[in-house]
Amino acid sequence: MTDTVLAVLNQPSRDAAPHDPEADAFTWATPLEEHLQVQDLGAIRGDGVFETITVVDGRPQALEPHLARFVRSAAMLDLPAPDLDAWRQAIEAACARLDPVHEAFAKTVMTRGVEGSHRPTGWVYAAPSGDQTPARTEGIAVVTLDRGYRHDVERTSPWLLQGAKTLSYAVNMAALREAERRGADDALFVSSDGYVLEGTRANLVASVDGRFVTPRTDIGILAGTTQADVFRFAEGEGVATSYELLTLADLEAADALWLLSSVRQAAPIRSVNGVARSMDLPMTERINDFLLSRDQ
Repeated sequence: MTDTVLAVLNQPSRDAAPHDPEADAFTWATPLEEHLQVQDLGAIRGDGVFETITVVDGRPQALEPHLARFVRSAAMLDLPAPDLDAWRQAIEAACARLDPVHEAFAKTVMTRGVEGSHRPTGWVYAAPSGDQTPARTEGIAVVTLDRGYRHDVERTSPWLLQGAKTLSYAVNMAALREAERRGADDALFVSSDGYVLEGTRANLVASVDGRFVTPRTDIGILAGTTQADVFRFAEGEGVATSYELLTLADLEAADALWLLSSVRQAAPIRSVNGVARSMDLPMTERINDFLLSRDQ
């Protein structure tokens, strides 16, 4: 057992024969040693995709939805289709090799590789999660930031790759730093024409008149695996769910708000742009209990 794990995928070249099921899918590596070539396009251009998967008691959660989104993101970037059997094997092995902790994460990364090699680079990194208790029990402060695109950008400009989980997170991290400069914990993006989108690394869910509502996933945002499971929880509780266009006025009128993501799970929003918001902490606890007890 160890506290951090790295499995490097044995990725075939673009023109190679299909994966031999008898061949090794990955190679174990030491996390802090050098592994990435300096010419890898993931490092110099952010040209790649990734997923972060919650691991509870050694069990990766929502694994198949994460892998399905990994495939969708790769297709949007015209990357080779990931060999899901190989990736699944590497993820499960990495999770099994971690020290026994209650909460951890596994991150899958696939880049275009070294330019001209036609051979993608891939790895799975797994490690214990930080303590998310304060965010889950005390809530988080958010600010709204203009993303600079209309809400229909995914349809009008698909080359901007809105809705793909790519390695190009510099804008997201800049937005997070701006939120911190404004005294907040996170940012919530808003389209240039006034529609609420998503957090820097999370999806929004609002409680509105007894319903759970989230922004539509066809407006240039990432479809959330955690959000999908929260809707599954809500429907099991008899709570109606809906994907809608939400404005800032809708945000202000909501009864409660959450940012949902792998690792942090459901974090209630305690303020928006410095204005205090009511939090439904009993519901938050029920949501997180559900998320952390998933068996798939």
